Amino acid sequence: MRLRRQPPRPQHETMITLIDVVFFLLIFFMLIGRFDATSPFELSPPITTSGDALPAGGVTVSIAGDGRLALDGVEDDLDRIAARLRQLAGQRSVPLFVRINADASAPVRHLLRLTTALEGLAAADVVLVVTPTGA
Repeated sequence: MRLRRQPPRPQHETMITLIDVVFFLLIFFMLIGRFDATSPFELSPPITTSGDALPAGGVTVSIAGDGRLALDGVEDDLDRIAARLRQLAGQRSVPLFVRINADASAPVRHLLRLTTALEGLAAADVVLVVTPTGA
């Protein structure tokens, strides 16, 4: 008894498997790649905390949504607040603790003006407390 084998089919070289591999590689490199600009030097970004109690003492500078400033609840202009903070920092043997309480609707330019005024102070800690709108 003689069995007939079917002749082997010609194998078609398909591009489908190659296309699959190329797409897998593309997805892989998209997932592991960095799309942001890297810094030319090493950075240690600041660490934020939430829900911790703020340290006691120090002073609080408040920034309203329209840019008005207050030092410990007394509204004043930036120059007088900066002068008062310099005076307080000079009277203390330990560095002054400054707490900035800014309304969420306050433009960042008001915060920048205040932090520029604080640069000359010997403040050990400057903490930014953000008050959400409607709170």
